Amino acid sequence: MSTGDKIERVFKALAAEIRRTMLDALKDRPQTTGALCAHFPALDRCTVMQHLKVLEEAELVIVQRKGRERWNHLNPLPIKHIHDRWIGPYAANAVALLDRLKTDLEGPERRPLP
Repeated sequence: MSTGDKIERVFKALAAEIRRTMLDALKDRPQTTGALCAHFPALDRCTVMQHLKVLEEAELVIVQRKGRERWNHLNPLPIKHIHDRWIGPYAANAVALLDRLKTDLEGPERRPLP
């Protein structure tokens, strides 16, 4: 699978609010599928499993089977890769722009004396 396909899967997975909420539920600790189903009483188990499958295909969730239980672990690396590629550089540029704006607005005559 190409890098572009992986990124597409991550964005597809993050596009649905319910899947983002599932990732939030996994942020602090791994959970069984049954525990995740309890977080979403409006959804049946099959629907929760379908959403987990999308998250797993995007590598946002890593599944570990222990006996009859299926433990779902958050994998934050795909989100970090998106941040590093797109958000980080844009945020750095925005901060630099704000710093220049602040410097220009304050100007030499507005700077306090030491």
